[in-house]
Amino acid sequence: MYHNPVMLTETVDGLDIKEDGIYVDVTFGGGGHSKEILKRLGKEGKLYAFDQDEDAQANALGDPRFTLIAENFRYITQFLKFYGIRKVDGILADFGVSSHQFDQAERGFSTRFDADLDMRMSKRNTLSAFEVVNKYSYDDLRKVLFEYGDIRNANAMAKVIVASREEEPIQTTDALKVVLKQFLPEHRQHKILAQIYQAIRIEVNQEIAVIKEFLEQVPGLLKEKGRLSVISYHSLEDRLVKRFIRAGQFEGEPEKDFYGNIDVPLKKVGGLIVPTREEIKVNNRARSAKLRIAERNGEK
Repeated sequence: MYHNPVMLTETVDGLDIKEDGIYVDVTFGGGGHSKEILKRLGKEGKLYAFDQDEDAQANALGDPRFTLIAENFRYITQFLKFYGIRKVDGILADFGVSSHQFDQAERGFSTRFDADLDMRMSKRNTLSAFEVVNKYSYDDLRKVLFEYGDIRNANAMAKVIVASREEEPIQTTDALKVVLKQFLPEHRQHKILAQIYQAIRIEVNQEIAVIKEFLEQVPGLLKEKGRLSVISYHSLEDRLVKRFIRAGQFEGEPEKDFYGNIDVPLKKVGGLIVPTREEIKVNNRARSAKLRIAERNGEK
C-alpha cells in the first residue's frame, strides 16, 4: 500500500507548472506526486519519473506523456540525455522511505517486524544491512551510527555489535534488537530503534552521497527560472538542501565578486514549508517533513 504523498499540493505548486513543460519526479514511489503533475500538464507536456525500487514499477502510469525510468536518481542527467532531454522546467524530490517499503516486512525497513537485515531500496544493490552490521569495522560502524543516526552512545553500541557478531552473525532485525537491548529502555525503545535503522539504511543505500550527486546536477538541468521542489525528513538531508540552495555547495563559503556578491545557481522561493497539523493527524509520517523550493537563476 502506497499512502498519500506528503504535502502533495504544496510540493507540486512549488514547481509552478507550465502546461507544455518538461518535469521530473525523481522519487516516483506510488506515483502520487506524478499523478498531480500530469493533471496540470497539457497535451504537449512531458513527465519523466525515476525509481530504483522494483516494486514501484507496478505503479507506472498509462499516460503517453509519462515515462518511468527504473534507475537511481543519482544518474538523472545520464538517463534524461538518453531520452534526448537536456533541460527541464522542474524537478521534484521526496527523500522519504515510502510507506510501502516500511509495510513490506521482508524488506527490513520497519522496527515493527522481524526480517532479514536487508534495507536495500533496490535488490540490485550488493550492500545490505547484513554486511553493515556484520562486516563493518568498529570505527566504520560507530561513524555510521553517530553521523547518520545522531546516536550519542554510538561508540558503546558499535562495541557491543562487534563483540556479539564474533560469537555468531547477526542475521535479523530482531536479533539486532536483542544484541542492543541494554540501549533500548522501554519508554524510548521505538525512537532509538528508528535512529539505528535510519543510520543503517542511509549507509546501505548511500543516501547522503546520492542526494549530493543529485543536487549538484540540478542547476545544469533546470532551464532559467526552472523550479526545484524538495521534501526532506531529517536534519542531515535538510541541511544539504538548504546549504546547496543558499551557497551552491555543501561546505565552505562561496566566492564573492569585487562587490561582495555571490554567484549561486539557485535562489530560494519563499520560506520553509512544513505540514499542517491536520495533515500530520491523517498521515503521521509527515510530522518531520520539510519542503524547500528553489528557482534557477538566469545564466550570466
